[in-house]
Amino acid sequence: MDADIILNEVQGYVKDQLSGDSSGHDYWHIERVVNNAKKLLNSEKADGFKVLIAAWLHDVGDYKLHNGKDKTQEIVFPLLISLGCTTKFAEEIIQIIEEVSFKGGHNSPTTSIEAKIVQDADRLDAIGAIGIARAFAYGGSKGREIFNPDEKPEEYLSSEAYQKNNSSTLMHFYEKLLKLKDLMNTDSAKEIAHERHRFMVIFLDQFQNEVSH
Repeated sequence: MDADIILNEVQGYVKDQLSGDSSGHDYWHIERVVNNAKKLLNSEKADGFKVLIAAWLHDVGDYKLHNGKDKTQEIVFPLLISLGCTTKFAEEIIQIIEEVSFKGGHNSPTTSIEAKIVQDADRLDAIGAIGIARAFAYGGSKGREIFNPDEKPEEYLSSEAYQKNNSSTLMHFYEKLLKLKDLMNTDSAKEIAHERHRFMVIFLDQFQNEVSH
């Protein structure tokens, strides 16, 4: 199979698996991440095929969609092998995906420009107006409070502690989303993140004004 055929097959698989998701990890999230990655590839020298495959597949095995268990390896590896990819290529894609996740700040360091681009592309969709919408969609899907005035932001000591937290959606902004601007890898992502971050700050200021006693 050639690259375009593999990309089309992977896109179709993701659409079948994630269409209709209401947690903010639906097919359209994936498509936006892929489009973000394409924009970043205009400014970065990288293996575009690897970047796009990893961007399409970065959430299919995510623990948030599988009751706390990461299934990236068991889903992505056989899928890519079935499409004619080599074992080496499949392992490289899995490594990129494993390096993308935030994990409360305890994720593995990115070891390739491809991982940096996919991570930036995913994080850009977690901030700004779309990031606000996704945060509350995810919180609602997990039965979390919108806001609790008694809460304070926490620093999680492990990725496991981060995954098990049940803080309100508003706390998620202080525990993760507001940190992402300064964690972008590429200059082009940093530029996009600046405006999206500013919009979140405006939203949070307005939110706090409306809920203040």
